[in-house]
Amino acid sequence: MKAVVHQSGNLKIAEMKEPVAGSGEVVVALRAAGVNRRDLYIPDRRGDAADALTLGSDGAGVIEAVGEGVTMFSVGDEVIINPALRWYANSDAPPEEFDILGMPDNGTFASKIVISAEQVEKKPDFLTWEEAAVLSLSALTGYRALFTKGELKESQTVFIPGAGSGVATYLISFAKNCGARVLVTSRSEEKRKKAIELGVDKAIDTNGDWKKELADEEIDLVIESVGRATFNRSLAILKKGGRIVVFGATTDDTVDLDLRAFFYGQYQLFGSTMGSREELRNMLAHIEKYKTRPVVDKVFELDEAIEAFKYVEDSKQFGKVALRISN
Repeated sequence: MKAVVHQSGNLKIAEMKEPVAGSGEVVVALRAAGVNRRDLYIPDRRGDAADALTLGSDGAGVIEAVGEGVTMFSVGDEVIINPALRWYANSDAPPEEFDILGMPDNGTFASKIVISAEQVEKKPDFLTWEEAAVLSLSALTGYRALFTKGELKESQTVFIPGAGSGVATYLISFAKNCGARVLVTSRSEEKRKKAIELGVDKAIDTNGDWKKELADEEIDLVIESVGRATFNRSLAILKKGGRIVVFGATTDDTVDLDLRAFFYGQYQLFGSTMGSREELRNMLAHIEKYKTRPVVDKVFELDEAIEAFKYVEDSKQFGKVALRISN
């Protein structure tokens, strides 16, 4: 079968062995996969590793085979992949055995994948294959950050630096679904316009004067994923006693923090990453209730995966990027 693999320091399209379902496993013939920024970091993390690893965390497809003991799914079922491995019940932090699909396990940038039946969920009927394929990782990350950690409520205001990322578009939709006020930033005027079209209440230039432009806002919650470039600016516009949730750092991981200003402000800081199967199912129920459709910016063919990586690396997208897979 065809797959996008990293081997001996190189990314390439390769022919891999057809997977076989073992006990408790299913083989999914993938129809589409979602590209995440995480995929861009895997080659550097693996270095010159000689074994071939299939990349990809998100995907959707049709169950082609079921292994012994699998009773919840049947051949022909349409499913999405849950990339949060071995994290089942909601908890303050992931269990020790938690991993994300796509390293060290083979991922979704392939014609087929074999995976534990506990890691697949029914595909929402109203979504296209491409929409379903870009759902799990980003939407789950956003759902946990916004609701489990951030505890966002109706009529509250949430601020999201960087409106164009896949997670950000889910954050916007989820927050508007629950009746919150949503403020975002972007350096791109085009992305600010698209954010407004998605339902954002106010979109400002990332390079602007946040304090001045948000002077009339009372911000209850900040969802941060940019890192050093925006963290302290975000903290400065958060109301006293407000909450800030961090789920990523696309710029420098380290920040300087004025502890005295922090504790005098009575701020609350939370870390978040991915989410449990319980939260994934709650997220799926949420999108079913509100018929929320993922924002798919562009679809590439599987053979164009490296081009897709470059597109994401350059932050050209507003929303998600998908790979179409023919079977």
